[in-house]
Amino acid sequence: MPDRPTLPLGRLALGAAAVALVVFIVLLGVLNPPRKAGVFTDRLGPEQGERVADYLARAHDSLNGTDTDEHWALVSFAEPLVPEQIPPNSGGMRISQVLYQVPIPRVQTPLVAVPVPKGDEAAITSAESAAWLLPRTAPDERTTRITALAAARLRSGCACTVGLVVRGPLDGLRNLASRNGIRAVQALPADAVAGRFGVVPLLPDQLDAVLPGPNDGPVPDQ
Repeated sequence: MPDRPTLPLGRLALGAAAVALVVFIVLLGVLNPPRKAGVFTDRLGPEQGERVADYLARAHDSLNGTDTDEHWALVSFAEPLVPEQIPPNSGGMRISQVLYQVPIPRVQTPLVAVPVPKGDEAAITSAESAAWLLPRTAPDERTTRITALAAARLRSGCACTVGLVVRGPLDGLRNLASRNGIRAVQALPADAVAGRFGVVPLLPDQLDAVLPGPNDGPVPDQ
């Protein structure tokens, strides 16, 4: 029988090195699994067109759980609050954003989200920041008047706070949800990342479905 061909030692060594590299990579992945990525596609608040009853049930279900981690959560109010009422309606939890919308019958006004640092005073004085965040230019005369009126009312301390974004444990959020004047509290999973989720509150005048309100009413002078 003819002798079997033999591979050069260099080629054998190269093959062994390649196998060893593959084994090393596999072991590295087993011993050091990649960390679970945070949640980047979350949203707090109802979807456009969603039935209010469905959202309320969904928000209630989001508070189920026994973990003790802190969660980002949206607090939606039954009626708009004046700035001084913000801390008592936060459940003592860290307030991250204050959400404002100036209520004017049959007039659509902009929603403004104001990030706030830690501390009750920052939340109480955030209405002034909300006024500054309103757009300075508008495409038409009606929108210009609406924006100017909204800014003036915010600076006067109107009852225009429609929601808060807070951070706290599930048991604290459940306690907050049971209080008078709190219409809904919706929590995100504990791994949600700050600044990586959308926020749209359930507005007090949204009773049946989450749809834009009418915008055919007169704009008051003040």
